[in-house]
Amino acid sequence: MGDNMFSCSGSKTDHMDTGEKRFKNELCDESFSPNGNLKQHLRIYPGQKTFKCEACDANFGHNGDLRLHLMIHTGERPYKCEVCDASFTQKANLKQHMMIHTGEKPYKCKVCDASFTRKANLKRHMRIHTGEKPFKCEICDASLTEKAHLKQHMRIHNGEKPFKCEVCDKMFTWNRAKTEHMHIHTGEKPFKCEVCDASFIQKSNLKRHMRIHTGEKPFKCEICDASFTEKAHLIRHMRIHTGEKPFNCEVCDESFTRNGNLKLHMRIHTGEKQFKCDM
Repeated sequence: MGDNMFSCSGSKTDHMDTGEKRFKNELCDESFSPNGNLKQHLRIYPGQKTFKCEACDANFGHNGDLRLHLMIHTGERPYKCEVCDASFTQKANLKQHMMIHTGEKPYKCKVCDASFTRKANLKRHMRIHTGEKPFKCEICDASLTEKAHLKQHMRIHNGEKPFKCEVCDKMFTWNRAKTEHMHIHTGEKPFKCEVCDASFIQKSNLKRHMRIHTGEKPFKCEICDASFTEKAHLIRHMRIHTGEKPFNCEVCDESFTRNGNLKLHMRIHTGEKQFKCDM
């Protein structure tokens, strides 16, 4: 076979004699002159990934895909934003990025007034209206609207706590929990009540506090008409109906529905007298 021939392939190597680029392929023994239609020939191999990256093991069905992939290795980003320093490997990504600067949001929700720069974001948003939760946990019955949320949920099962407090080394399952925890060290209370002067370290504490003002008691007893502002109060109340007394005295056989009652009882054994006369 002559030195000026191309073999059917998707990866390029230097021709030893002429310095030309030629294609090599293990699929067949066909070869082409430089003027031969190699691209047309490759169409007889549908589904074959004949273009191979020489830097890694990736294979591609089209030379254009290989060229795009090579930018990962070279770091090339030829499409540059004229407004900011962002650059991209694809023109389509630059076009989408420009919507940040122009404020254009062409993907509009037909149910509400929401609009988005990306079609994928609109698709994700629509799950609010449809109730679709396509990402299902294989361990429990939980299902979620986004893949990222499923990944976060799985930390409950695998015990992963990737977020570490740099002050006390405490670990957290979610970044938002770490952020709120940091307020303990800084003393910051960013969650402020709009009715009174109370402020809180955690958003959940503010939400619980607001029930004082609204009178909301969302935790209802299924046996009687009692309702409570906090779940912990409902759990404690249920012991009236179940007879459960989980707080046991280690000295005698007494048991109690509340930890506070156990502490009061322990004074019998310790002789502690909390209230002293100052006279």
